[in-house]
This record gives sequence, structure tokens and C-alpha cells, in this order.
Amino acid sequence: MSTRAEWLSALAAFESAARHQNFAHAGEELHITASAVSHHVRKLESRLGLPLFQRHARGVALTAAGRQLADAASSSLADLEDVLRGLKASSEDRDLVRIATLHSFTCTWLMPRLARFADAHPGIRLSIETGFALARFDDSGPDLAIRHGSGQWPGTQATKLMDEHLYPVAAPHMPGFATTKTARDVAALPLVSDNARQGWHDWFRAAKVLGVTPDERFRFTDSTGALEASATGLGAVLAREHIVAPYITNGRLVQLPGPSLVSRWSYYVVLPTHRRLRPAARTFVDWVIEEARAQGG
Repeated sequence: MSTRAEWLSALAAFESAARHQNFAHAGEELHITASAVSHHVRKLESRLGLPLFQRHARGVALTAAGRQLADAASSSLADLEDVLRGLKASSEDRDLVRIATLHSFTCTWLMPRLARFADAHPGIRLSIETGFALARFDDSGPDLAIRHGSGQWPGTQATKLMDEHLYPVAAPHMPGFATTKTARDVAALPLVSDNARQGWHDWFRAAKVLGVTPDERFRFTDSTGALEASATGLGAVLAREHIVAPYITNGRLVQLPGPSLVSRWSYYVVLPTHRRLRPAARTFVDWVIEEARAQGG
């Protein structure tokens, strides 16, 4: 017997009927009538020249030949379903872009801009994975990363997005805010810090405020936590300009007196060199570079 495409529907109907031992239930599963299932089964029986079911008043039961065909059909259709499911997943993955980046960058710079990306590219889905560790670009890893650093990471190609500056900010309702007129006055405030590699000591040195011991009362692992703490009035924080921008815009934080310190590190788009970037990921990279350029990065 040929297994050409026109027999697939008959085999599917037979396999369902064999599982249910009932034509009506098979019809419900396949969204066809019980008589259509019976028609498909009889067509197979006619082509084979032997019965596949024993029919009786209470229903049907497989014959020996029917059991043999049912086992083969069930296995084959399951294999086909697995392949089709895998192909569908592969098709969906083509439009999924995985991005590894920092929590602070995601919340304060990237997220406010994502609506523009979604409007421009509605068919592309984004998976944003935040953390401090550098991305591992293995087979199960992300497509790209956006990192803050020197731009030198082995096995990667890094494209600068934007430079960074550091300056102190505080909530306008923080005690002592109104009397803070100079960089030296900042040293008298309670200070909030994060785990950035440039901190208050660097800023006070740049401000030429010497001989002071900064009162760093609160330390957070992430810049977002430090900014939120400062916004509640806990103290002044040394902020990165791109990360603090939404806080400045909505007035929760205000820049304090003193210099803007050029950061030793910048933001980069980081790509693996051992594999080609997929079209959807390339679209996102081009978009994020353009966004940074539009901002003056």
C-alpha cells in the first residue's frame, strides 16, 4: 500500500479510532463526524483487503492486523508531530532575540524606549536577561549583550553605545539638601553607593575635596537600588548620567553642586565572534545603536 499524502487523513482517523476504540470519540477529537471516521477506516480496509476492526453492538475492537497497523500509525504520527512541533519552535525562535544586560540599564534606559522598538518591529520578540556576570555565548546563550566596561572582552566584538559621566544627586526633600551649596558640602551628607568601580573617593578627588572621610551609610549591589534609596531621602548618590536620567526628569532626584566626572568605562553592545548574528538580532542591534546616537551617545 502506498503511503501517499491522500492516505494520511485516513490513517489519522484510524489511529484515533484505535486509541478510543470508538468512532464517535475519534470524530470529536478530529472535529469530523463518526460516519466520516467510519468512511476513512473502510477505505483503509478496502485497500488492504482485510478488516481492521471487529464491529459489534457495543462498539468496535481491533483485529490482529488492526493492532499492528495502529501501533505503527501511532508511532509514525507521534514522530511527525514532534518534527512539526520542533519546526514551529524553530520558526518562532527566528523572531526571538535574547539580550543579556544589567538590571539598572534595563529599567532606566532600555525599558522606556522599548515601545518604540515594538511599534517599529511588531514581529520580533525580546527576552531580556539581567545580571552582573558576563554573557556566555554558547549554543544556549544569548544573542548579544549590552555591558558597561572597557570594551575588551575575549571572544567578542564590542561596539560602543555611549560614554558615561558621574555626578552626585539627591532627593530635594532630603535633610541638608537646601544648604548644600558646594562640593565640600556634599561630603557632609549621608552617602549612598553601589558596587560600581568608580565611586565617591574618585569624585571627591576630582572635586578637589581633600581630607574628608565620606559617610557611606548605604551600599547596594545594583545602581537602581542605590538610586531608589536616594530618592526616598536616605542620602546623596553618585549617579551615572544615563541611568539617573528618568529620576532627574520626574524630579525625584536633583543634581548637586560639583563636577561631572568622566567615567573610565562606557556602554557597549557585545556580540560573539564565533557565530553569525541572526537577522532579528541584527535588527535590534541596529535599533539600539540608533537610539543611543539619537540621544547623543
